[in-house]
Amino acid sequence: MKHEQKSKTMNVAFLVYDQVEVLDLNGPLDVFVKANVIQPDSYYCFTVGKTKEAIYTEANTMALIPTYDLQTCPKPDMIVIPGANPDQIMKYSKDENFRETVLKWIKNNYNTGTVVFTVCTGSMLLSGTDILTGHDITTHSMLLDVLEQHNPEAHVIRNVRYIDQEQLITTAGITAGIDAALYLIGKQLGQETADTIVKLFEYQNSKADVSV
Repeated sequence: MKHEQKSKTMNVAFLVYDQVEVLDLNGPLDVFVKANVIQPDSYYCFTVGKTKEAIYTEANTMALIPTYDLQTCPKPDMIVIPGANPDQIMKYSKDENFRETVLKWIKNNYNTGTVVFTVCTGSMLLSGTDILTGHDITTHSMLLDVLEQHNPEAHVIRNVRYIDQEQLITTAGITAGIDAALYLIGKQLGQETADTIVKLFEYQNSKADVSV
């Protein structure tokens, strides 16, 4: 059956913050960008930061200026939350200002129907927001025990690349974000589009997942 393109462009917000892991961010972002080349106007992809000030990626190798800040960005249909070094993640999870601005923005959008897609340790950022409550979730293999300790009300799944819980998607480490993004493109735009992106990437992806 031929896939019919959605009539509505989906707003996809990619969260950026200081010390964000570059491939966590750019892997899924490039998947959505390529999907837009194949099926124009399917997605409006943009970065959003706490402010419009430049942030530095992991190891301060690159400065990024967000497209929008939390106050000016369009209403997102999906928020992609890349991870960072675990020490950095734990620092943010204890930062009251970060929780009351960035995490509150994510939670408010989630409560109004926005899909949340975390990559790698990005799921740890959501600990304490109630977004993970009652869901099957995952993260980088080296942080699974910590994720479980901080989220006893969630069900941590091991040995999977990504988990689709409809409004919440979580992934394993780093490159799993690419796999999950490809999966979502297949789900939303058709498998032919996802397969074309795999060919463009020359990428050997894993299709192991848990879908509930």
